[in-house]
Amino acid sequence: MFKHEVRSSKFSSAIAMLELIYHSVVRNIRKSHGNALIGLLTNMMQTIMFVGVFYVMFSVLGLKSNAIRGDFLLYIMSGIFMFITHVKSIGAVAGSEGPTSQMMKHAPMNTAIAITSSALSTLYIQVLSIVVILFIYDMLTSAVVIDQPIAAFGMLLLSWASGCSIGLVFLAIKPWAPGFVGIGSQLYNRANMIASGKMFVANQTPAHILVMFTWNPLFHVIDQARGFVFVNYNPHFSSITYPIYVSLALTMIGLMGEFYTRRHASQSWDAHR
Repeated sequence: MFKHEVRSSKFSSAIAMLELIYHSVVRNIRKSHGNALIGLLTNMMQTIMFVGVFYVMFSVLGLKSNAIRGDFLLYIMSGIFMFITHVKSIGAVAGSEGPTSQMMKHAPMNTAIAITSSALSTLYIQVLSIVVILFIYDMLTSAVVIDQPIAAFGMLLLSWASGCSIGLVFLAIKPWAPGFVGIGSQLYNRANMIASGKMFVANQTPAHILVMFTWNPLFHVIDQARGFVFVNYNPHFSSITYPIYVSLALTMIGLMGEFYTRRHASQSWDAHR
């Protein structure tokens, strides 16, 4: 009959939300595999396989001469790392818990925490995988020399942020058109196999071909990242500000769409998926 209400301060509420995000991140990391170490090794093997396939392809097709002067394997990895981080962040955010998920029935869980934890768990796994791969490669060859490591890491964060913004738009559309989102996300990821520019250098690409890739924020991120990784490469046909503006615009669109979707959420959505 009597209920004692405890008023929490903004600081304590923020701490409680951060704690909830932390537990949600741990849950997302362990979702793919119960053993966190096995999950990390699986992600590393996926990245290593990508690098190996592209190394063999470049060697067979004789495209090594088109690469940046420096460590060729580091040139391949600089593109692969950005690409995989971008693609996985799209999938993580687009596949996060929606407003009709069973997890939303447990207060104070909400969609903002679900989206944030999905994005952060992907960033954690990717950064840890990249650090371990580069450490092993440096131990074996002593060839890892990054000209501006902090700026290069900033480009990795930008590839993650741009992927999260695109995934947020897909997440807002998914309850209304799940089939379209599934096909659209696959088409975008497949297009980025070429359109991301990880297989060529922008400075050496003809202008009539370059215009087909400049729409892609990931293309700008990879080209700028290589400018920070290699001391003898200065990107002229890409920009840092373009992917930032695109990410901010898509984030705002995705947040507005997610808010509208949450207001019109129906339990019948999950029943038809």
